[in-house]
Amino acid sequence: MRFFEIIKVAFWSLMRHKTRAVLTMLGIIIGVSAVVAMVAVGKGAQVSVEAQIASLGSNILMVWPGSISTRGVHSGAGAAQSLTLVDIEAIKEGAPAVHAISPNLRANRQVVYGNQNWFTEIWGGNTDFFKIRDWRLNSGELFTEQDIRGATKVCVIGQTVVDNLFPNQDPVGQTIRIGKLPFKVLGTLSPKGQNAMGRDQDDIIIAPYTTVQRKLMGVDYIGSIIMSAVSKERIPLAEAQTREILRLRHRLQDWQDDDFTIRTQTDISQTASSTSNTMAVLLAIIASVSLLVGGIGIMNIMLVSVTERTREIGISMSIGARRRDILRQFLTEATTLSIIGGIIGIGLGIFASNMISKFAGWPVLVAPESMALAFFFSAAVGIFFGYYPARKASRLNPIEALRYE
Repeated sequence: MRFFEIIKVAFWSLMRHKTRAVLTMLGIIIGVSAVVAMVAVGKGAQVSVEAQIASLGSNILMVWPGSISTRGVHSGAGAAQSLTLVDIEAIKEGAPAVHAISPNLRANRQVVYGNQNWFTEIWGGNTDFFKIRDWRLNSGELFTEQDIRGATKVCVIGQTVVDNLFPNQDPVGQTIRIGKLPFKVLGTLSPKGQNAMGRDQDDIIIAPYTTVQRKLMGVDYIGSIIMSAVSKERIPLAEAQTREILRLRHRLQDWQDDDFTIRTQTDISQTASSTSNTMAVLLAIIASVSLLVGGIGIMNIMLVSVTERTREIGISMSIGARRRDILRQFLTEATTLSIIGGIIGIGLGIFASNMISKFAGWPVLVAPESMALAFFFSAAVGIFFGYYPARKASRLNPIEALRYE
């Protein structure tokens, strides 16, 4: 039998039992659509997390002070307050893989403008801070080195602060009160959205670190150091150079642990990507169970079809059909059911993904490779679960098949 004849016979057989064929395909349709939709949700979450991590800035490294031990009692990370401005100068001079570096201080304060008030985070940094975070201005201007040297009471504000303190107003040039101190708003920052931990990055005010250090917090230390490497490839080198300089500066012996912690953007990205990849795989595995059930349904129906058409198989063999022709015919029927169900399932999966994005607000990404994978997987299910019934049909004894009632 020629290939097209086999296809023709397969379609003719399926059309004789339309309702049964549709119900059989239903399992594959549901399985494939579930796989496409769940993979789209997982991929969307992964892309969203990667975008949030990218919003942190370019090739970032962060240094926090470590813990301290007093009479056997260990405090948490950050309690040592071991980082100084001299450390930053040493890293600037001795770490060529570091492109830009800034001290970083944080304080939470109530901010007031007119009859509006808002509780937000105040960050202190230098002019490199905006370069490291890849943070552009929406309007106005940034503070300068002169503002840093003079600990001037100026700031730039994030979009969330703008929305809450200056509804329908231009904040540039206005004076806000942070705690009890007046600050002039020099500019507004472009929106960044949430970070990978879900924090609103736009709920922020950034001022010269000297102003935050001396006038808001009244301290002589810096909370942490933020820096960027020359390139993504040189992040490990920048980390190694920074660690060596800080250990030397803090007079740490070989047997002593670091009294600081370094995290890189690569570390954060790998952790977040690992989590989102795990979620995507789990969603795909759960959805694949439906596809497996659909495949079992195809096997069941094909076994019923073999039983119903035993006499037809005997007649075909008696007029010259070979065992491999019978095998191909039934395998083609099973594969046809699976492929048609897969195509419909892909369309339904894309529709379901769009509905999830529209009504649930989740980010989704229907990648072409996931659709191709779902299609070939559905075809593989048809071949795998259709082979046994097809083989059973091809091994029937022609004489016994002709006698079958």
